[in-house]
Amino acid sequence: MAAGGSNSGFKLVIPDLVVKCENGDDVTLPCHLSPETSAVAMEIRWFRRTDCIYLYKNGHVIEGRGYEGRVSVDPQQLQRGDVSLTLRGCTWGHDKGVYTCQVICEGHQEEGRVGLEIRGAAGGKYQRVFGFL
Repeated sequence: MAAGGSNSGFKLVIPDLVVKCENGDDVTLPCHLSPETSAVAMEIRWFRRTDCIYLYKNGHVIEGRGYEGRVSVDPQQLQRGDVSLTLRGCTWGHDKGVYTCQVICEGHQEEGRVGLEIRGAAGGKYQRVFGFL
């Protein structure tokens, strides 16, 4: 493919700037490419703060420390440009905060952020944990 080919013109779309869940639930942080473009050959990174918690590159996955077996991107959805991150068993003390999705292809990089609010174990109110909105 020539430089500046079809994959380099994508944008990253995060439809929900804030996702809410209950303590202990599984949650999906939505993120996809527009226009719909296969992400199979792209590098996909998800960060919490400065820690890379999920890396997909060349068909291989590396899960960050403390997230082993808890984070995933559906490999079948990558073909459709869906790079949403599923986080299993969310806990208020460990997982609340801002997550950054970064997608890189042919020198083109896009990133977007989504906040995760988790209702505490005692059934309390959601805690606002980010200031980028």
